[in-house]
Amino acid sequence: MSDAIHQFQRPQGKWQIIGCHPLTASAPVAFSWRGFWRGLQQCFRLMVGVQDYEKYLQHMRQHHPGQPTMNERDFHRYCLDARFPSQAGKLGKCPC
Repeated sequence: MSDAIHQFQRPQGKWQIIGCHPLTASAPVAFSWRGFWRGLQQCFRLMVGVQDYEKYLQHMRQHHPGQPTMNERDFHRYCLDARFPSQAGKLGKCPC
């Protein structure tokens, strides 16, 4: 392997990170099984490449309020086509 990969120097100077502090001081959130289950579902979906439709809707409302949103079926089709292109001229990928 190249020696450049293994070369590592610790940062020097007064700009070193001494501690990390949260940007906002928020109150601790009480545990809920529903929130835990939703987070677990989202985690597993993202691991297999299925995008989160609710996050897409939230993003569209916040950043593109005037644009129409895709329905859930079109959204998932769009994500699959982006991940596994099968159009003419593109190299198709097998999802298996």
